[in-house]
Amino acid sequence: MSQTTMTPGKLLAVLAGGALFGFGLALSTMIRPEVVLSFLRFSDFGLLMVMGGALVVALVAYQLLPRLLPRPLLGGYFHWHVSHWNRDTLTGSALFGVGWGLCGVCPGPAIAGLGAGNWSLLWALAGIALGALVQGLRARS
Repeated sequence: MSQTTMTPGKLLAVLAGGALFGFGLALSTMIRPEVVLSFLRFSDFGLLMVMGGALVVALVAYQLLPRLLPRPLLGGYFHWHVSHWNRDTLTGSALFGVGWGLCGVCPGPAIAGLGAGNWSLLWALAGIALGALVQGLRARS
């Protein structure tokens, strides 16, 4: 969250949202790299249904919620975030895609996979953290 105070109610809402997200990732088997890799090899399209469902939910939420609610439930205001595409965005997305394709691990499912006891995902999370550190150091200079 941005610079808002974290009240117990907000903390509980964020915790419940994160738990629901992690449960959904586990239920859809996205926390298993072999399932993701079989999707990327075009041998299992179950993950396509999961991602399509998530896209529909996000699209409906982004279109309807600002019209139905005067402001977000946890405070602040609704606003549009303009995306700026440049060489760094393209390079970062390509590196992310290559890493995802090689190991079948995305940051969110990796963290949820740790909760399910898949400790080998620590290697992927270490790589993700190292990449974020390098990018942060590079952006400073």
